[in-house]
Amino acid sequence: MVALISTSTCQLLYSSSSTTSTTRLLPLRLCFSSCPATATAATRRHGGGVRCAAVGTAAEAAETTKKNSRYEIQTLTGWLLKQEQAGVIDAELTIVLSSISLACKQIASLVQRASISNLTGVQGAVNVQGEDQKKLDVVSNEVFSNCLKSSGRTGIIASEEEDVPVAVEESYSGNYIVVFDPLDGSSNIDAAVSTGSIFGIYSPNDECLADVDDENATVIVPLAPLLQQKQERCVVNVCQPGNNLLAAGYCMYSSSVIFVLSIGKGVFAFTLDPMYGEFVLTQENIQIPKSGKIYAFNEGNYQLWDDKLKKYIDDLKDPGPSGKPYSARYIGSLVGDFHRTLLYGGIYGYPRDKKSKNGKLRLLYECAPMSYLVEQAGGKGSDGHQRILDIEPVEIHQRVPLYIGSTEEVEKLEKYLA
Repeated sequence: MVALISTSTCQLLYSSSSTTSTTRLLPLRLCFSSCPATATAATRRHGGGVRCAAVGTAAEAAETTKKNSRYEIQTLTGWLLKQEQAGVIDAELTIVLSSISLACKQIASLVQRASISNLTGVQGAVNVQGEDQKKLDVVSNEVFSNCLKSSGRTGIIASEEEDVPVAVEESYSGNYIVVFDPLDGSSNIDAAVSTGSIFGIYSPNDECLADVDDENATVIVPLAPLLQQKQERCVVNVCQPGNNLLAAGYCMYSSSVIFVLSIGKGVFAFTLDPMYGEFVLTQENIQIPKSGKIYAFNEGNYQLWDDKLKKYIDDLKDPGPSGKPYSARYIGSLVGDFHRTLLYGGIYGYPRDKKSKNGKLRLLYECAPMSYLVEQAGGKGSDGHQRILDIEPVEIHQRVPLYIGSTEEVEKLEKYLA
């Protein structure tokens, strides 16, 4: 026999057995959040010989469920949907971020099979920066661009491998601006060392997507000049300071494929689970240590640096009273070096030198997204004199020096360079 006891605030489901003299409660309980705390006390009905087990609050029930769900995983897709439901991001941005994660999965597969698929070596072309393009540079750029275009939510994309920003004609709804380096550290590909993809997302801007087929426009202005004007507006709209970023992140292709993301509410890391083919949440609200004992600079350029920077590096190597100098760690991949710095603390630097007056890293799609991430994690990004996110880009492929990492370490360097 199954009976139901109802009160104004709580419901308990129990069952009695006719084969024994006592009544036994089955392990099935329903409790509403409106149940008072006093409901946790055992309730008895002596007349019918029925004993009711204690019922906890909704919070206690949730905690019990959480402890019992040992196999529960949080995928990137599920996490993004929760952020959308909470009003942190909108549906359009959710789709853009999902398309980026898909591109990263494809690139991860290409990187892992590079030697097998004959994707190592140089493509034979030179990009707009005058750098030799690796085969995977070209392929990764195409993968990234196609995923963003097919999402239908991007209006402009700007890549390290493209001369100018591209207005996406496939857009039919949103028009977010996405800047990216499709494969950072590509010089490491042939040696199977860590590489990565970096991206930043800016607010939509309708001005850039003026319809070139507008009847009035084509009458007054010839089509070619109009397209030129449109392209110029695209460049202007893409050249935004890092302060305007809505989201930024990177994907590291190493022993694990790790997708690190911030949407302005902390930094979260997701690891690609090859069993499910999904990015799974593995680290929440990452905080970089305030200081660290690791530095990552390309000391092969030491003789090309100015004296102030040389003095800084020399002091890092000095054991001092503690007898422990800083440890030097340099991979040659911004994503790999930054990821280690984010987790362990310290400082990463790519300074200007006599050959590269402004350093070699690009402000728009390398320095700004990484500085956005490190600030969300409690760190600092600087060009040695000012905050990276405050710098207003004047061109798409503008280069700036970059010093990024633990707050105390970056501020220490700034004092040397002042």
